Amino acid sequence: MPDGFRGQLLSGWGRAGATRADVQTPPDADAIVDLLSEADGRGIVARGLGRSYGDAAQCAGGTVVDTVRLAGAGAVDASGEVEVAAGTSLDTLVRHSVPDGWFLPVTPGTRQVTVGGAIASDVHGKNHHVDGGFCRHVTAMTIATPTGLRRVSHAQDGELFWATAGGMGLTGVVTSARLRMLEVDTDRMLVDTDRFVDLDGVMSAMEGGDDRYRYSVAWVDCSGPVRAKASRARGRPGVGRAVLTRGDHARAEDLPSRLRSAPSPPGRPRLGVPRCVPRGILNRASIAAFNEAWYRRAPAHREAEVQPMWRFFHPLDGVADWNRLYGRAGFLQYQFAVPPSSGDVVTAVVRELSARRIPSFLAVLKRFGPSSPGPLSFPIPGWTLALDVPLGAEGLAACLDRLDEMVAESNGRVYLAKDSRLRPDVLAVMYPRLAELSSVRRRVDPGGVVRSDLSRRLGLD
Repeated sequence: MPDGFRGQLLSGWGRAGATRADVQTPPDADAIVDLLSEADGRGIVARGLGRSYGDAAQCAGGTVVDTVRLAGAGAVDASGEVEVAAGTSLDTLVRHSVPDGWFLPVTPGTRQVTVGGAIASDVHGKNHHVDGGFCRHVTAMTIATPTGLRRVSHAQDGELFWATAGGMGLTGVVTSARLRMLEVDTDRMLVDTDRFVDLDGVMSAMEGGDDRYRYSVAWVDCSGPVRAKASRARGRPGVGRAVLTRGDHARAEDLPSRLRSAPSPPGRPRLGVPRCVPRGILNRASIAAFNEAWYRRAPAHREAEVQPMWRFFHPLDGVADWNRLYGRAGFLQYQFAVPPSSGDVVTAVVRELSARRIPSFLAVLKRFGPSSPGPLSFPIPGWTLALDVPLGAEGLAACLDRLDEMVAESNGRVYLAKDSRLRPDVLAVMYPRLAELSSVRRRVDPGGVVRSDLSRRLGLD
Protein backbone atom coordinates (compact mmCIF):
# COMPACT_ATOMS: atom_id res chain seq x y z
CA MET A 1 0.00 0.00 0.00
CA PRO A 2 1.52 3.38 -0.99
CA ASP A 3 2.57 5.96 1.59
CA GLY A 4 -0.28 8.19 2.64
CA PHE A 5 -2.91 5.98 0.97
CA ARG A 6 -6.33 6.53 2.49
CA GLY A 7 -8.85 5.30 -0.07
CA GLN A 8 -12.40 4.23 0.65
CA LEU A 9 -13.24 1.47 3.10
CA LEU A 10 -15.18 -1.31 1.36
CA SER A 11 -16.68 -4.58 2.53
CA GLY A 12 -19.09 -7.14 1.15
CA TRP A 13 -22.73 -7.60 2.11
CA GLY A 14 -21.60 -9.54 5.18
CA ARG A 15 -20.07 -6.30 6.55
CA ALA A 16 -16.82 -7.95 7.59
CA GLY A 17 -13.23 -7.95 6.33
CA ALA A 18 -13.27 -4.37 5.05
CA THR A 19 -10.22 -3.05 3.13
CA ARG A 20 -9.34 0.28 1.54
CA ALA A 21 -9.12 1.00 -2.17
CA ASP A 22 -9.07 3.94 -4.57
CA VAL A 23 -12.65 3.97 -5.93
CA GLN A 24 -13.10 5.28 -9.47
CA THR A 25 -16.45 5.89 -11.22
CA PRO A 26 -15.61 6.06 -14.95
CA PRO A 27 -18.32 7.43 -17.28
CA ASP A 28 -18.01 4.88 -20.07
CA ALA A 29 -16.29 1.76 -21.37
CA ASP A 30 -13.39 3.65 -22.94
CA ALA A 31 -12.56 5.28 -19.61
CA ILE A 32 -12.56 1.83 -17.98
CA VAL A 33 -10.10 0.55 -20.60
CA ASP A 34 -7.86 3.50 -19.77
CA LEU A 35 -8.00 2.67 -16.05
CA LEU A 36 -7.18 -0.96 -16.75
CA SER A 37 -4.26 -0.13 -19.05
CA GLU A 38 -2.81 2.24 -16.45
CA ALA A 39 -3.28 -0.07 -13.46
CA ASP A 40 -0.21 -1.17 -11.54
CA GLY A 41 0.69 -4.15 -9.40
CA ARG A 42 -1.70 -3.14 -6.64
CA GLY A 43 -4.50 -4.39 -8.87
CA ILE A 44 -7.92 -3.35 -10.11
CA VAL A 45 -11.37 -4.95 -9.99
CA ALA A 46 -14.97 -4.00 -10.75
CA ARG A 47 -17.71 -3.45 -8.17
CA GLY A 48 -21.47 -3.19 -8.63
CA LEU A 49 -23.89 -2.78 -5.72
CA GLY A 50 -21.71 -4.61 -3.19
CA ARG A 51 -24.01 -7.63 -2.76
CA SER A 52 -21.21 -10.19 -2.99
CA TYR A 53 -21.08 -11.40 0.60
CA GLY A 54 -17.30 -11.66 0.87
CA ASP A 55 -14.25 -9.95 -0.66
CA ALA A 56 -14.77 -10.49 -4.41
CA ALA A 57 -15.32 -6.78 -5.13
CA GLN A 58 -12.51 -5.44 -2.92
CA CYS A 59 -8.89 -4.70 -3.79
CA ALA A 60 -6.80 -3.63 -0.81
CA GLY A 61 -4.44 -0.79 -1.72
CA GLY A 62 -5.51 -0.94 -5.37
CA THR A 63 -8.33 0.41 -7.53
CA VAL A 64 -12.01 -0.50 -7.50
CA VAL A 65 -14.06 0.45 -10.56
CA ASP A 66 -17.56 1.43 -9.47
CA THR A 67 -19.85 0.73 -12.45
CA VAL A 68 -22.73 2.91 -11.25
CA ARG A 69 -22.42 5.25 -14.27
CA LEU A 70 -22.75 2.38 -16.73
CA ALA A 71 -26.54 2.40 -16.54
CA GLY A 72 -29.49 2.06 -18.86
CA ALA A 73 -31.37 -0.49 -20.93
CA GLY A 74 -32.85 -0.52 -24.41
CA ALA A 75 -36.27 -1.83 -25.35
CA VAL A 76 -36.92 -5.56 -25.42
CA ASP A 77 -36.98 -6.43 -29.12
CA ALA A 78 -39.21 -8.81 -31.07
CA SER A 79 -36.93 -11.73 -30.26
CA GLY A 80 -37.25 -11.07 -26.52
CA GLU A 81 -33.71 -9.73 -26.11
CA VAL A 82 -32.50 -6.48 -24.56
CA GLU A 83 -29.15 -4.69 -24.48
CA VAL A 84 -28.31 -3.54 -20.95
CA ALA A 85 -25.44 -1.49 -19.52
CA ALA A 86 -23.60 -3.59 -16.94
CA GLY A 87 -24.06 -1.13 -14.07
CA THR A 88 -27.84 -1.38 -14.37
CA SER A 89 -29.44 -3.14 -11.42
CA LEU A 90 -31.83 -6.02 -11.89
CA ASP A 91 -34.34 -3.87 -10.01
CA THR A 92 -34.06 -1.13 -12.64
CA LEU A 93 -34.26 -3.67 -15.44
CA VAL A 94 -37.50 -5.23 -14.20
CA ARG A 95 -39.05 -1.81 -13.58
CA HIS A 96 -38.21 -1.06 -17.21
CA SER A 97 -39.41 -4.35 -18.70
CA VAL A 98 -42.14 -5.90 -16.52
CA PRO A 99 -44.88 -3.41 -17.50
CA ASP A 100 -44.31 -4.58 -21.10
CA GLY A 101 -44.64 -8.24 -20.09
CA TRP A 102 -40.99 -9.27 -19.75
CA PHE A 103 -39.26 -10.68 -16.66
CA LEU A 104 -35.77 -11.90 -15.80
CA PRO A 105 -35.02 -15.39 -17.11
CA VAL A 106 -33.07 -16.07 -13.90
CA THR A 107 -33.15 -14.02 -10.72
CA PRO A 108 -31.26 -14.46 -7.44
CA GLY A 109 -32.92 -13.72 -4.12
CA THR A 110 -32.48 -9.96 -4.55
CA ARG A 111 -32.96 -7.44 -7.36
CA GLN A 112 -30.24 -5.24 -5.86
CA VAL A 113 -27.54 -6.74 -8.08
CA THR A 114 -26.07 -5.23 -11.24
CA VAL A 115 -26.16 -7.04 -14.57
CA GLY A 116 -22.35 -7.10 -14.53
CA GLY A 117 -22.34 -8.60 -11.05
CA ALA A 118 -24.93 -11.20 -12.08
CA ILE A 119 -22.63 -12.24 -14.94
CA ALA A 120 -19.47 -12.26 -12.81
CA SER A 121 -21.20 -14.54 -10.29
CA ASP A 122 -23.30 -16.43 -12.89
CA VAL A 123 -26.16 -16.06 -10.42
CA HIS A 124 -28.83 -18.71 -10.11
CA GLY A 125 -32.40 -18.77 -8.87
CA LYS A 126 -35.22 -21.08 -7.94
CA ASN A 127 -35.39 -22.36 -11.54
CA HIS A 128 -31.86 -23.66 -12.16
CA HIS A 129 -33.15 -27.22 -12.48
CA VAL A 130 -35.16 -26.01 -15.51
CA ASP A 131 -33.47 -22.89 -16.92
CA GLY A 132 -29.87 -23.03 -15.73
CA GLY A 133 -27.87 -20.01 -14.60
CA PHE A 134 -28.01 -16.34 -15.57
CA CYS A 135 -25.27 -16.53 -18.20
CA ARG A 136 -27.10 -19.22 -20.14
CA HIS A 137 -29.47 -16.39 -21.13
CA VAL A 138 -26.76 -13.85 -21.96
CA THR A 139 -26.25 -14.00 -25.73
CA ALA A 140 -23.36 -11.52 -25.91
CA MET A 141 -21.36 -9.18 -23.69
CA THR A 142 -18.75 -6.45 -23.99
CA ILE A 143 -15.74 -6.73 -21.69
CA ALA A 144 -13.16 -4.05 -20.96
CA THR A 145 -9.76 -5.69 -20.52
CA PRO A 146 -6.24 -4.28 -20.15
CA THR A 147 -5.78 -5.15 -23.86
CA GLY A 148 -8.94 -3.35 -25.02
CA LEU A 149 -12.69 -3.74 -25.44
CA ARG A 150 -13.90 -7.15 -26.59
CA ARG A 151 -17.38 -8.17 -27.74
CA VAL A 152 -17.87 -11.87 -27.07
CA SER A 153 -20.66 -14.44 -27.33
CA HIS A 154 -21.09 -18.19 -27.10
CA ALA A 155 -19.72 -18.45 -30.66
CA GLN A 156 -17.33 -15.47 -30.78
CA ASP A 157 -14.45 -16.06 -28.35
CA GLY A 158 -16.57 -18.44 -26.30
CA GLU A 159 -13.49 -19.19 -24.20
CA LEU A 160 -13.43 -15.62 -22.86
CA PHE A 161 -17.24 -15.52 -22.61
CA TRP A 162 -17.41 -18.56 -20.34
CA ALA A 163 -14.31 -17.61 -18.33
CA THR A 164 -16.13 -14.34 -17.56
CA ALA A 165 -19.41 -16.12 -16.71
CA GLY A 166 -18.93 -16.83 -13.02
CA GLY A 167 -15.31 -15.67 -13.22
CA MET A 168 -15.69 -13.27 -10.25
CA GLY A 169 -14.59 -10.25 -12.31
CA LEU A 170 -11.10 -11.63 -12.91
CA THR A 171 -11.12 -11.36 -16.73
CA GLY A 172 -11.94 -7.65 -16.86
CA VAL A 173 -14.95 -5.37 -16.45
CA VAL A 174 -18.22 -6.25 -18.18
CA THR A 175 -19.59 -3.00 -19.62
CA SER A 176 -22.76 -4.20 -21.36
CA ALA A 177 -24.65 -7.38 -22.17
CA ARG A 178 -27.43 -8.67 -24.37
CA LEU A 179 -29.94 -10.66 -22.35
CA ARG A 180 -32.76 -12.97 -23.44
CA MET A 181 -35.83 -12.12 -21.33
CA LEU A 182 -38.79 -14.26 -20.24
CA GLU A 183 -42.26 -13.29 -21.43
CA VAL A 184 -44.90 -13.18 -18.67
CA ASP A 185 -48.66 -12.61 -18.76
CA THR A 186 -49.14 -11.22 -15.25
CA ASP A 187 -47.20 -10.17 -12.17
CA ARG A 188 -48.62 -13.04 -10.13
CA MET A 189 -47.45 -16.54 -9.27
CA LEU A 190 -49.37 -19.74 -8.58
CA VAL A 191 -47.65 -21.33 -5.60
CA ASP A 192 -47.92 -24.73 -3.90
CA THR A 193 -46.66 -25.00 -0.31
CA ASP A 194 -45.86 -28.11 1.76
CA ARG A 195 -44.43 -28.49 5.26
CA PHE A 196 -42.06 -31.33 6.25
CA VAL A 197 -40.81 -32.55 9.60
CA ASP A 198 -37.29 -33.26 8.34
CA LEU A 199 -34.87 -33.05 5.42
CA ASP A 200 -35.53 -36.61 4.28
CA GLY A 201 -39.12 -35.71 3.53
CA VAL A 202 -38.52 -32.47 1.70
CA MET A 203 -35.62 -33.81 -0.36
CA SER A 204 -37.68 -36.81 -1.45
CA ALA A 205 -40.51 -34.49 -2.47
CA MET A 206 -38.14 -32.27 -4.46
CA GLU A 207 -36.56 -35.22 -6.24
CA GLY A 208 -39.95 -36.66 -7.11
CA GLY A 209 -41.85 -33.51 -8.00
CA ASP A 210 -39.66 -30.54 -8.93
CA ASP A 211 -39.83 -31.38 -12.63
CA ARG A 212 -43.50 -30.34 -12.60
CA TYR A 213 -42.56 -26.79 -11.53
CA ARG A 214 -40.45 -24.04 -13.01
CA TYR A 215 -39.50 -22.72 -9.57
CA SER A 216 -38.72 -24.63 -6.39
CA VAL A 217 -37.10 -23.69 -3.09
CA ALA A 218 -37.17 -24.99 0.47
CA TRP A 219 -36.57 -23.07 3.67
CA VAL A 220 -34.78 -25.27 6.21
CA ASP A 221 -34.69 -24.95 9.99
CA CYS A 222 -31.15 -25.61 11.25
CA SER A 223 -31.96 -24.82 14.89
CA GLY A 224 -31.90 -28.40 16.10
CA PRO A 225 -33.26 -31.93 15.74
CA VAL A 226 -36.98 -32.35 15.33
CA ARG A 227 -38.80 -33.72 18.35
CA ALA A 228 -40.89 -36.00 16.21
CA LYS A 229 -40.92 -39.49 14.85
CA ALA A 230 -37.56 -40.90 13.80
CA SER A 231 -36.50 -40.51 10.20
CA ARG A 232 -37.53 -43.70 8.46
CA ALA A 233 -34.70 -43.43 5.97
CA ARG A 234 -31.96 -43.37 8.59
CA GLY A 235 -33.55 -44.48 11.83
CA ARG A 236 -32.30 -41.37 13.65
CA PRO A 237 -34.06 -38.28 14.99
CA GLY A 238 -35.13 -36.09 12.09
CA VAL A 239 -33.13 -32.98 11.35
CA GLY A 240 -33.99 -29.91 9.33
CA ARG A 241 -37.69 -29.12 9.38
CA ALA A 242 -38.57 -27.52 6.06
CA VAL A 243 -41.16 -25.55 4.14
CA LEU A 244 -41.20 -26.20 0.39
CA THR A 245 -42.65 -23.64 -2.04
CA ARG A 246 -42.96 -24.39 -5.74
CA GLY A 247 -44.72 -22.53 -8.49
CA ASP A 248 -44.89 -20.88 -11.87
CA HIS A 249 -46.01 -17.63 -13.47
CA ALA A 250 -49.76 -17.21 -13.54
CA ARG A 251 -51.47 -16.66 -16.87
CA ALA A 252 -54.32 -14.17 -17.11
CA GLU A 253 -56.88 -16.97 -17.46
CA ASP A 254 -55.61 -18.49 -14.19
CA LEU A 255 -56.64 -15.43 -12.22
CA PRO A 256 -59.89 -13.75 -11.18
CA SER A 257 -60.71 -10.73 -13.33
CA ARG A 258 -59.65 -8.24 -10.64
CA LEU A 259 -56.07 -9.55 -10.81
CA ARG A 260 -55.72 -9.71 -14.59
CA SER A 261 -54.17 -6.28 -15.05
CA ALA A 262 -50.90 -5.84 -16.92
CA PRO A 263 -47.76 -6.64 -14.90
CA SER A 264 -46.59 -3.80 -12.69
CA PRO A 265 -43.13 -3.08 -11.23
CA PRO A 266 -42.31 -3.81 -7.57
CA GLY A 267 -42.92 -1.33 -4.80
CA ARG A 268 -40.18 0.31 -2.78
CA PRO A 269 -39.02 -1.20 0.55
CA ARG A 270 -41.54 -0.56 3.29
CA LEU A 271 -39.19 -1.32 6.14
CA GLY A 272 -35.61 -0.46 6.97
CA VAL A 273 -33.05 -1.45 9.57
CA PRO A 274 -31.39 1.41 11.49
CA ARG A 275 -27.64 1.86 11.49
CA CYS A 276 -27.34 1.08 15.17
CA VAL A 277 -28.74 -2.35 16.01
CA PRO A 278 -28.44 -3.67 19.58
CA ARG A 279 -25.56 -6.09 19.89
CA GLY A 280 -26.54 -9.74 19.82
CA ILE A 281 -30.09 -9.24 18.57
CA LEU A 282 -29.59 -12.31 16.37
CA ASN A 283 -28.51 -15.14 18.65
CA ARG A 284 -29.35 -18.81 19.13
CA ALA A 285 -32.51 -18.03 21.09
CA SER A 286 -33.90 -15.35 18.76
CA ILE A 287 -33.07 -17.35 15.64
CA ALA A 288 -34.68 -20.47 17.08
CA ALA A 289 -37.80 -18.46 17.96
CA PHE A 290 -37.96 -17.01 14.44
CA ASN A 291 -37.57 -20.45 12.87
CA GLU A 292 -40.31 -21.89 15.07
CA ALA A 293 -42.70 -19.09 14.12
CA TRP A 294 -41.85 -19.36 10.43
CA TYR A 295 -42.42 -23.11 10.41
CA ARG A 296 -45.73 -22.89 12.28
CA ARG A 297 -46.95 -20.05 10.06
CA ALA A 298 -46.60 -22.14 6.89
CA PRO A 299 -49.57 -24.32 5.87
CA ALA A 300 -49.13 -28.08 6.01
CA HIS A 301 -50.35 -28.20 2.42
CA ARG A 302 -51.75 -25.56 0.09
CA GLU A 303 -52.18 -25.52 -3.68
CA ALA A 304 -52.32 -22.77 -6.31
CA GLU A 305 -52.08 -19.83 -3.92
CA VAL A 306 -51.90 -16.57 -5.86
CA GLN A 307 -48.86 -14.58 -4.73
CA PRO A 308 -47.35 -11.32 -6.01
CA MET A 309 -44.26 -12.02 -8.09
CA TRP A 310 -42.08 -9.85 -5.84
CA ARG A 311 -43.12 -11.63 -2.64
CA PHE A 312 -42.27 -14.99 -4.19
CA PHE A 313 -38.87 -14.05 -5.62
CA HIS A 314 -37.50 -11.23 -3.46
CA PRO A 315 -39.07 -11.13 0.01
CA LEU A 316 -35.97 -9.63 1.64
CA ASP A 317 -35.99 -6.69 -0.78
CA GLY A 318 -38.95 -5.40 1.21
CA VAL A 319 -36.52 -4.64 4.08
CA ALA A 320 -33.81 -2.11 3.27
CA ASP A 321 -30.33 -2.79 4.71
CA TRP A 322 -31.39 -6.04 6.34
CA ASN A 323 -27.74 -7.06 6.71
CA ARG A 324 -27.48 -4.57 9.60
CA LEU A 325 -29.49 -7.00 11.73
CA TYR A 326 -26.26 -8.90 12.33
CA GLY A 327 -24.68 -5.90 14.03
CA ARG A 328 -21.13 -4.62 13.72
CA ALA A 329 -19.59 -8.08 13.81
CA GLY A 330 -21.32 -8.96 10.54
CA PHE A 331 -22.11 -12.38 9.14
CA LEU A 332 -21.16 -14.77 6.38
CA GLN A 333 -23.10 -16.91 4.00
CA TYR A 334 -21.92 -20.44 3.45
CA GLN A 335 -23.30 -21.93 0.25
CA PHE A 336 -22.24 -25.24 -1.22
CA ALA A 337 -23.33 -27.60 -3.98
CA VAL A 338 -22.99 -31.39 -4.06
CA PRO A 339 -23.90 -34.02 -6.69
CA PRO A 340 -27.33 -35.73 -6.64
CA SER A 341 -25.85 -38.85 -5.02
CA SER A 342 -24.50 -36.80 -2.10
CA GLY A 343 -27.74 -35.60 -0.59
CA ASP A 344 -26.56 -37.10 2.69
CA VAL A 345 -23.94 -34.34 2.85
CA VAL A 346 -26.75 -31.78 3.06
CA THR A 347 -28.19 -33.62 6.05
CA ALA A 348 -24.74 -33.98 7.60
CA VAL A 349 -24.09 -30.24 7.31
CA VAL A 350 -27.37 -29.33 8.99
CA ARG A 351 -26.73 -31.94 11.69
CA GLU A 352 -23.19 -30.57 12.27
CA LEU A 353 -24.44 -27.01 12.71
CA SER A 354 -27.13 -28.19 15.08
CA ALA A 355 -24.69 -30.29 17.13
CA ARG A 356 -22.25 -27.39 17.45
CA ARG A 357 -25.10 -24.97 18.32
CA ILE A 358 -24.14 -22.61 15.51
CA PRO A 359 -27.23 -20.59 14.58
CA SER A 360 -28.36 -19.99 11.01
CA PHE A 361 -30.98 -17.29 10.52
CA LEU A 362 -31.73 -18.31 6.94
CA ALA A 363 -31.12 -21.66 5.24
CA VAL A 364 -32.29 -22.25 1.67
CA LEU A 365 -32.23 -25.56 -0.23
CA LYS A 366 -32.55 -25.86 -4.02
CA ARG A 367 -31.79 -28.31 -6.81
CA PHE A 368 -29.37 -27.56 -9.63
CA GLY A 369 -29.57 -28.71 -13.23
CA PRO A 370 -26.64 -29.03 -15.67
CA SER A 371 -23.49 -26.95 -15.15
CA SER A 372 -22.49 -24.08 -17.40
CA PRO A 373 -19.20 -24.28 -19.35
CA GLY A 374 -17.53 -21.66 -17.13
CA PRO A 375 -14.46 -22.98 -15.27
CA LEU A 376 -15.32 -20.94 -12.17
CA SER A 377 -19.13 -21.07 -12.43
CA PHE A 378 -20.59 -22.50 -9.24
CA PRO A 379 -23.65 -24.66 -10.05
CA ILE A 380 -23.22 -28.40 -10.61
CA PRO A 381 -26.07 -30.91 -10.99
CA GLY A 382 -27.43 -31.83 -7.59
CA TRP A 383 -28.21 -29.99 -4.36
CA THR A 384 -27.27 -26.56 -3.04
CA LEU A 385 -27.74 -25.26 0.49
CA ALA A 386 -27.13 -21.63 1.52
CA LEU A 387 -26.77 -20.64 5.18
CA ASP A 388 -26.54 -17.20 6.80
CA VAL A 389 -24.42 -17.43 9.97
CA PRO A 390 -23.54 -14.63 12.42
CA LEU A 391 -19.81 -14.11 12.83
CA GLY A 392 -18.38 -14.72 16.28
CA ALA A 393 -20.11 -18.03 17.01
CA GLU A 394 -17.86 -20.29 19.07
CA GLY A 395 -16.05 -22.85 16.96
CA LEU A 396 -17.35 -21.39 13.67
CA ALA A 397 -14.03 -21.39 11.79
CA ALA A 398 -13.24 -25.01 12.65
CA CYS A 399 -16.77 -26.07 11.82
CA LEU A 400 -16.68 -24.46 8.37
CA ASP A 401 -13.30 -26.00 7.62
CA ARG A 402 -14.82 -29.37 8.43
CA LEU A 403 -17.80 -28.64 6.16
CA ASP A 404 -15.39 -27.68 3.35
CA GLU A 405 -13.73 -31.07 3.66
CA MET A 406 -17.08 -32.88 3.56
CA VAL A 407 -18.15 -30.95 0.47
CA ALA A 408 -14.83 -31.42 -1.33
CA GLU A 409 -14.75 -35.15 -0.58
CA SER A 410 -18.15 -35.48 -2.26
CA ASN A 411 -16.93 -33.67 -5.42
CA GLY A 412 -18.86 -30.57 -4.40
CA ARG A 413 -17.88 -26.91 -4.13
CA VAL A 414 -18.63 -23.64 -2.35
CA TYR A 415 -19.94 -20.49 -4.00
CA LEU A 416 -17.16 -17.90 -4.34
CA ALA A 417 -19.64 -15.01 -4.56
CA LYS A 418 -20.56 -15.80 -0.95
CA ASP A 419 -17.12 -16.89 0.29
CA SER A 420 -14.78 -15.00 2.61
CA ARG A 421 -12.62 -17.73 4.19
CA LEU A 422 -11.99 -20.77 1.94
CA ARG A 423 -8.44 -22.18 1.91
CA PRO A 424 -6.52 -22.15 -1.44
CA ASP A 425 -5.72 -25.86 -1.30
CA VAL A 426 -9.40 -26.74 -1.01
CA LEU A 427 -10.31 -24.41 -3.88
CA ALA A 428 -8.21 -26.43 -6.32
CA VAL A 429 -10.10 -29.60 -5.37
CA MET A 430 -13.50 -27.96 -5.73
CA TYR A 431 -12.69 -26.17 -9.00
CA PRO A 432 -10.38 -28.47 -11.01
CA ARG A 433 -10.42 -26.25 -14.14
CA LEU A 434 -8.52 -23.29 -12.69
CA ALA A 435 -5.79 -23.66 -15.33
CA GLU A 436 -8.34 -22.82 -18.05
CA LEU A 437 -9.23 -19.58 -16.28
CA SER A 438 -5.55 -18.70 -15.86
CA SER A 439 -4.91 -19.25 -19.57
CA VAL A 440 -7.67 -16.85 -20.60
CA ARG A 441 -6.55 -14.25 -18.05
CA ARG A 442 -2.98 -14.33 -19.37
CA ARG A 443 -4.27 -13.71 -22.89
CA VAL A 444 -6.44 -10.66 -22.08
CA ASP A 445 -4.46 -9.39 -19.08
CA PRO A 446 -0.78 -10.25 -19.67
CA GLY A 447 0.31 -7.86 -16.92
CA GLY A 448 -1.90 -9.56 -14.34
CA VAL A 449 -3.44 -6.32 -13.06
CA VAL A 450 -7.05 -7.52 -12.71
CA ARG A 451 -7.16 -8.92 -9.21
CA SER A 452 -9.12 -8.71 -5.99
CA ASP A 453 -8.87 -9.53 -2.30
CA LEU A 454 -10.56 -12.83 -3.14
CA SER A 455 -8.08 -13.72 -5.88
CA ARG A 456 -5.13 -12.92 -3.60
CA ARG A 457 -6.56 -14.89 -0.71
CA LEU A 458 -7.20 -17.94 -2.89
CA GLY A 459 -3.92 -17.75 -4.81
CA LEU A 460 -5.56 -17.01 -8.17
CA ASP A 461 -3.15 -14.17 -9.10
